[in-house]
Amino acid sequence: MTATDYYTYKSHHPKTYAGAIDFGFEDNNKHPHRFAIVYILRHKNFINTCLIKAYLKSAKEGILSVIKIFPAANWAEREVFDQYGIHVRNHPNLKRILNHQEFKGHPLRKDYPIDRGQICHETDTLMHDMTLELKAKGLLLPHQHCMDKNIEDKYMYLNLGPSHPASHGTIRTMVALDGESIVAAVSEIGYLHRGFEKSCENHTYNQIIPYTDRLNYCSPIANNVAYSKAIEEMIGISIPDRAIFIRVLLTELARITDHLVCNGANLVDMGALTNFWYLFNPREDAYTLLSKLTGARLTNNYTRIGGLNFDLYDGFKQDLDMVLKSVEVGVNDTLNLVEHNRIFHDRTQGVCSVSAKQAIEYSFSGPSLRASGVAFDLRKTDPYYYYDAMDFDIVIGSVGDIYDRIMVRFEEIKQSIRIIKQCMKMMPEGDIKVKDQAVSFPDKKHVYNTIEGVMNQFKLIFDGVKVPEQERYGCMEAGNGELGFYVVSNGSGIPHKIKVRPPSFYMMQALPSMVEGHMVADSIINLGSINIIAGELDR
Repeated sequence: MTATDYYTYKSHHPKTYAGAIDFGFEDNNKHPHRFAIVYILRHKNFINTCLIKAYLKSAKEGILSVIKIFPAANWAEREVFDQYGIHVRNHPNLKRILNHQEFKGHPLRKDYPIDRGQICHETDTLMHDMTLELKAKGLLLPHQHCMDKNIEDKYMYLNLGPSHPASHGTIRTMVALDGESIVAAVSEIGYLHRGFEKSCENHTYNQIIPYTDRLNYCSPIANNVAYSKAIEEMIGISIPDRAIFIRVLLTELARITDHLVCNGANLVDMGALTNFWYLFNPREDAYTLLSKLTGARLTNNYTRIGGLNFDLYDGFKQDLDMVLKSVEVGVNDTLNLVEHNRIFHDRTQGVCSVSAKQAIEYSFSGPSLRASGVAFDLRKTDPYYYYDAMDFDIVIGSVGDIYDRIMVRFEEIKQSIRIIKQCMKMMPEGDIKVKDQAVSFPDKKHVYNTIEGVMNQFKLIFDGVKVPEQERYGCMEAGNGELGFYVVSNGSGIPHKIKVRPPSFYMMQALPSMVEGHMVADSIINLGSINIIAGELDR
């Protein structure tokens, strides 16, 4: 490391992020070296932040691990090694995390060809990882391996996923069992890895929006809004108030559908099938509404840089009222079945607890963080889009167990309904996108009938929205927690680099420590309670 840029500032966006940038060889005068590591750390007040940016002399020399100070950096540093080949010294288990172990090269380097495909022929046994985990717990001596004969007879090794409905996506967790109890666990992700960040480097800013739908596919519009908001902040534009209120309304509706899926699927994992239908029927009603509004049922692709693709249709309010009423009935019916159910309480209370201190160390956010008693919500802590003008409560738990994580989501559904109703009352008439021809697509009637409209459409499609040269992080409170985008712009219509800060990634690395000491059945519903979405986890 030859140069370090370290500064502290007061930011509008509390954040936690760790990643790398490959500047390539475009301009050595701007950047002293090709690679840089960026850490953005949040202060305990959740407002002040510290950004550390270190330029690296070489990828091989790399950088020193910060895991001992910030445990949440574990997987982030592995990702930096995997995607860029940057060595992280003193890391306890520096191996690939998103790409398979046979992968050659590092895909987020600028000189890696985007169309190169590599097939995996052999499965990683994870026995190396399990050995390290057992040694860290003092269950193995330094010279022992978990497959040694006397050790193998002591524990039974079991794979939970990735091809199993209870894995909630393509996630694999290997556990070492002593009877029915889990004594050690290690997780493997990357089965759904599809190169989102690499694809962003080859598309214009608006063309990237459909890719964001595929991050958290349980609340795709929230991804649209978070990404568009980050780019608009870089450009320095403010979208019309009507567009803001529609975005808030649909983000809260997305939060509701996200929580309905999470709790409904988790209750099925406990054997409560009736509750699943009570929660999925209103979710179906919400999807019907979104399909009518956006033209797509799941991957909605609704926002645009500078505003929205469509305005609300005639009769939207009546349809929305029916959806909200359906959600309220479904949630109340479900709570009537589980709120005082002894089996539900026995399965969830005191199980897989995460203290407030642990949740912060693991960089939890969203409902899982608030369930541990930490009242951090970007809508309140750092309000945006008129959230400070709306009346709603931050929902927090007490001990951070499975029960708290489920009940926090139920209550957040009610708070989101409050916000949506206020949005409909406060929503003004007016435009749904800015009138800047360098940012917004023209109306179709102008494209079809005027040469100016055709030229405007052509320029925005082929050249994209020009974003001023800078680096910036933008984030918002999505259904699963803090969803952020760190964007590096070179001044063109195509980003130089986009790094996603997905909530699931940081919470998933805590899963092994959460389930250790509990039973296999507990680990299944614990995974459901932190609501891991493979699309944003693997990216």
